[in-house]
Amino acid sequence: MRITEARVIVTCPGRNFVTLKIVTDEGVTGVGDATLNGRELAVAAYLTEHVVPVLIGRDPARIEDTWQYLYQGAYWRRGPVTMSAIAAVDTALWDIKGKIAGLPVYQLLGGRSRAGVTVYAHAQAVSIESVLSEISSCVDLGYQAVRVQTGIPGLESTYGVSGQAFYEPASAALPAENVWSTAHYLDHVPRVFAAVRAEFGPTLRLLHDVHHRLTPIEAARLGRSLEPYHLTWMEDPVPAELQEGFRLIRQHTTTPIAVGEVFNSIWDCQELITGQLIDYIRTSVVHAGGITHLRRIFDLAALYHVRSGSHGATDLSPVCMAAALHVDLAIPNFGLQEYMRHTPETDEVFPHSYHFEDGYLHPGEEPGLGVDIDEELAGRYPYRPAALPVNRLQDGTVHSW
Repeated sequence: MRITEARVIVTCPGRNFVTLKIVTDEGVTGVGDATLNGRELAVAAYLTEHVVPVLIGRDPARIEDTWQYLYQGAYWRRGPVTMSAIAAVDTALWDIKGKIAGLPVYQLLGGRSRAGVTVYAHAQAVSIESVLSEISSCVDLGYQAVRVQTGIPGLESTYGVSGQAFYEPASAALPAENVWSTAHYLDHVPRVFAAVRAEFGPTLRLLHDVHHRLTPIEAARLGRSLEPYHLTWMEDPVPAELQEGFRLIRQHTTTPIAVGEVFNSIWDCQELITGQLIDYIRTSVVHAGGITHLRRIFDLAALYHVRSGSHGATDLSPVCMAAALHVDLAIPNFGLQEYMRHTPETDEVFPHSYHFEDGYLHPGEEPGLGVDIDEELAGRYPYRPAALPVNRLQDGTVHSW
């Protein structure tokens, strides 16, 4: 069997997605997600110009060799564009292998380690009162874990909060500018979680995304102030370029730490994992080089009592979500899976067999990933430029968004 074609499909059924579809000479196809939020066309060009030409004629069964060829064979390694492109190829090849074997991909990864994949919902609202209502709706749907984000008094907007049912920060063609105050934030967040625990008791799993906005000592202060509310994790407390900063946070708080959705390789998180400076690693299939490389990261994490918590927002297509679920189901050190529901238009473009039931996602039993792309329907939703915001402090200084 040989690869005869690889198509790069860009579509926007509510937001932009990049999908790679690989076709073999025996008619077996596989799909992979290559979406990089706000930089979609960069990955599409990388695939079209540098990856697709070298795939033609290759044996689709040689997944590891193809991964190494695309990684080691490129002088300019790593980075989000390169690794998202490699991920699309890798995921599509796993899809093909599963279809040839007549098995869902999780069976090729060693079979089930659990009955279903525990996922967490997003509850976001401008006020504490409103977010309590959102959390209640999530609980009613069966979620056992909820990420909680609210507006910050004194700020016009903040990450994770919008007036829309589907939160999507990438909107205008040019970046919007938000204003940030760490002092307002640190004062408000503990009051949010005090209210949530008072309303929902001690057993609901609660999470919060800081979104890289604090210094290590500020994150330590936040973590300590949240200890009475027993969060499952405090996500992305600081920018991860200075990984030693996580050691300072660790010295001051027992609130668990999750990080990694912007990581692209095992080398980005090696020190954090081996130093036991984090509790959950949030790397995803599409941004960390596909199923092959993500499994390496999770295997390393397992040695150091670090669990998975993969990114799963709507900036990843149902192709990535399907792939993530197969990995989640198989690995021994699974923690949680983020799950934001896609728009009905997106679900129509990407028909899939995974489904939500009683707080769990199930990948289904179809051979391969159990997901595809309706190319004709995808063609009805052309690409629309959309940029992520830029953040500034109240004095105008550019700050991590």
